[in-house]
Amino acid sequence: MEKDILIVMQEDLERALKKPAEERRWAMLLDLRKCVGCHACTIACVSENKLPPKLYYRPVFEYEQGKYPKVNRSYLPKPCMQCDNPPCVAACPVKGPDGATWKETKGIGNGIVPVNYAKCIGCGKCVPACPYQARTMDDGSYHTAGTPQLQVYETLPSFEYGKKWPRKGKDQPIGNARKCHFCIHRLANGMLPQCITTCIGRVGYFGDESDPKSLIAQVKKGNKIQILKKKLGTAPRVYYIANEKLEVIYG
Repeated sequence: MEKDILIVMQEDLERALKKPAEERRWAMLLDLRKCVGCHACTIACVSENKLPPKLYYRPVFEYEQGKYPKVNRSYLPKPCMQCDNPPCVAACPVKGPDGATWKETKGIGNGIVPVNYAKCIGCGKCVPACPYQARTMDDGSYHTAGTPQLQVYETLPSFEYGKKWPRKGKDQPIGNARKCHFCIHRLANGMLPQCITTCIGRVGYFGDESDPKSLIAQVKKGNKIQILKKKLGTAPRVYYIANEKLEVIYG
């Protein structure tokens, strides 16, 4: 009996974590041929990161194509692309590796574009700069606002970037730009990103693509890979497999 791909990717992750950070290349690959549009990944991400209303790190967009009676509906999960040439970083006025957002080159998050909530000034310039709509400003709202009392789960802390972030008052990350970070806090604890482990269709592949033995490297090598908005030169680390040409449909 073959191993579930989650088991294989977990083994890949454990092997990758033993390597020096500069030798790892975290990447995600999404096989859209398997996506059923259940949005389980979206909700799992909201739960994992304790996200407020209208703020999603892992939205799934739905598209209808064709004309009646030959109509087709397709789904596109779209996390942060963790670009190697990120426009959001260029737009941020608080620059540098000790700034508000940057392309990380060391540690567990090597290759990921993080946000330093303590340094983010809340200007929001990075939000429209992202061509993938992957960034959102946290406006401090709650799902149960207007009810007799806020539910406990709304004020529980998240652990993004390996720190404890209680949700109260105007404390960070309220007022900051927020986005997907490939679940750095989970990677640091030897776990795959939450969206990957929750997918019922096994749409997602995650790991160190520089390791030729890793599942993501093998799947990438064995299929025709696409990226979104290739002409922009952002060099995303999120790849797609799809029957249709994504550049034509999604841009």
